[in-house]
Amino acid sequence: MTLNEKLIEIQTRFKSKKSRFNSFGKYHFRSAEDILEAIKPFLKELGVTVIINEDLITEGYSQSPIIKTTASLNDGEFSITAQAIVGVDMMQKGMQVPQQFGSASSYGKKYALGNLFLIDDTQDSDATNNHQKEEATPEVMKKATAYIESGGTLEKIKSKYKLSAAQQAALETLNG
Repeated sequence: MTLNEKLIEIQTRFKSKKSRFNSFGKYHFRSAEDILEAIKPFLKELGVTVIINEDLITEGYSQSPIIKTTASLNDGEFSITAQAIVGVDMMQKGMQVPQQFGSASSYGKKYALGNLFLIDDTQDSDATNNHQKEEATPEVMKKATAYIESGGTLEKIKSKYKLSAAQQAALETLNG
């Protein structure tokens, strides 16, 4: 069996559970670890290995570093590769620098593996999640009022909550 035939076998039989849950977006998703765990049975059966390499690209990108991830399927003689390019968000709040790079690395691995094994993005929550905004309840409006009064912005609130015209008008009067 050629490497191409082995890849076709994997691509047609491969299944990976969405074992993770995003409580903010309220959806299940699969991680790079989930994909790697699901691919392991194929390795010995088909006599192949999977290798993941990452390259940090900083030249020519003044905004943020880029991680180029390459996932390879190898049979000892030939290799088939797929890549993903991910920016490192250096402004990600609440994360230390190693966490920022780790997050981008995990994301790059997930998508490089997805490209190699034809994991359909339309089945993936990252593609189907519309991050639907929550309706602004009276409790949310109290918090939003306090937030604006302490110097917060209406735009930030609108990015998280769906406001009625009346709610937006009330907050705009506070915004000055």
